[in-house]
Amino acid sequence: MKIHFLVAALAFAGFSLCANAASEEPISPIKPPANINLGMVELGKKLFFDPRLSRSGFISCNSCHNLSMGGSDNLPTSIGDRWQQGPINSPTVLNSSLNFVQFWDGRAADLKEQAGGPIANPKEMAFSHTLAVSMLQTIPGYVREFKQVFGKNTIDIDQVTAAIAEFEKTLVTPNARFDQWLLGKKDALTETEKQGYALFKDSGCVACHYGEAVGGDSFQKMGVIKAYKTTNPAKGRAEVTGKDADRFNFKVPTLRNVELTYPYFHDGAVNTLPEAVDIMGQLQLGKKYTPEENAKIVAFLKTLTGDQPMILLPILPPSADNTPRPNPFGK
Repeated sequence: MKIHFLVAALAFAGFSLCANAASEEPISPIKPPANINLGMVELGKKLFFDPRLSRSGFISCNSCHNLSMGGSDNLPTSIGDRWQQGPINSPTVLNSSLNFVQFWDGRAADLKEQAGGPIANPKEMAFSHTLAVSMLQTIPGYVREFKQVFGKNTIDIDQVTAAIAEFEKTLVTPNARFDQWLLGKKDALTETEKQGYALFKDSGCVACHYGEAVGGDSFQKMGVIKAYKTTNPAKGRAEVTGKDADRFNFKVPTLRNVELTYPYFHDGAVNTLPEAVDIMGQLQLGKKYTPEENAKIVAFLKTLTGDQPMILLPILPPSADNTPRPNPFGK
């Protein structure tokens, strides 16, 4: 009994030492989601993949935030209803629960508020909240599941967005090699990757990219030292506040899984990580990295790719007239 207690105490002490070491770094390990309503998650998963929430019946949340593509669509700007080109790059939905606000301009305070935006956006899913709810109420399977989850006889948009947000909370990517290193597995990174992390810190990148998400915690101007030249019309935070001082201030994107979420920046104008690192160094820090330094930082960034969500595609409830279910991967 005493031996067992001693082993447990030593194990706890070792974990505490690792945790303390990790807490000294500007980046912290991703933790698994907690306090999740599983019934709401399963309902939200169906809604996330259901293209019937769009006017065309072909666009779902997963169309622009594809969970098999790092939670994005790998397009400069997303394609919406009637092949309309969106105004801005689609940010990854993975680890989005760690962002302090949602959207590039921060116009949504949380995932629940964000979830309602694309449904009613005429350039995205191009439906309306009223029509989306009316459609769901015609599907017996959804009516039963909403009642089971929320305990109400009617469906409303508040329930729809709450369920989608609850599912999105589960889309975290823990266990990246960098997290393993933070937690004490010293051979999880190569020397080149460690040198890249040191450069990342010493250069000042961690002033914006820190915490669990390695970003997502502040607004920053795109082009601090040099102006960023783009034809994209997005004005950033100024579109929400109306203040000229907020022009080109965007939410700092997460660097988690960044090797998967190309193209980069709010306009999706940059296709590769080396190019993105080079531009960020010059525009934000006034620093020109050598090819060797650039390669080391890129090597570090690739260690931020974590375990991708293993999602079994949901069986969507059939329509009331038993028409075939639409393809959840509708374009």
